[in-house]
Amino acid sequence: MLELHNIHSGYGETQVLRGISLDVGEGEVVAILGRNGVDKTTTLKTAVGLLPCLEGEIVFLGENLNGARPFDIARMGMGFVPETRDIFPSFTVLENLELAMALGRTRGGEWTLERVFELFPKLAQRQLNGGMQLSGGEQQMLAIAQTLLLNPVLLVLDEPTEGLAPIVIGEIHDKLGELKDQGLTILLVEQNFVLATSLADRCYVLGKSVVQWSGTSSDILADKETQH
Repeated sequence: MLELHNIHSGYGETQVLRGISLDVGEGEVVAILGRNGVDKTTTLKTAVGLLPCLEGEIVFLGENLNGARPFDIARMGMGFVPETRDIFPSFTVLENLELAMALGRTRGGEWTLERVFELFPKLAQRQLNGGMQLSGGEQQMLAIAQTLLLNPVLLVLDEPTEGLAPIVIGEIHDKLGELKDQGLTILLVEQNFVLATSLADRCYVLGKSVVQWSGTSSDILADKETQH
């Protein structure tokens, strides 16, 4: 579904990525792991068009994305949930979702307001609350729900459990597990090793802005040196 071939990218004149290659197959959950500062987020931002691909090739659903604009990539079916969540804080939960739903209708698909509320009952309970009134976990749920209403075929998540309490991390894990069981393809960057390997079919480990290791979750769970 998604292929990154020898990707080089960066910020302005500063080149950061120096030859990242990875792929995500339909129906897979793939995790990108690594210490802070190894440019996991940069990899995602390049894939979704928020940063330019300076060299190499990005292919999504068989189409070359080099030079494509982020909103065109989103319309093709790549839904991005950034680490910053980026909900509209002055809108209510319902207004945030209705906006996403209006945009999502252009793609068509199975995600509806009712289905989102079924997946995230807390959002149904707080649908008239403003975005600023939500807890960090509820904001993360809202950010994921907004993206689902765009009816993506690939859900890209950057640190979905960053800064959340352990009990909330468990909730997010369970919801992502439900999405996996429903067959949604997922690419995620995640610092929580246990969560990432329990969800992912395959993992890539980044270090010094290149892929240092790749394999199945079972492989990395048995490889103490790579974990270190």
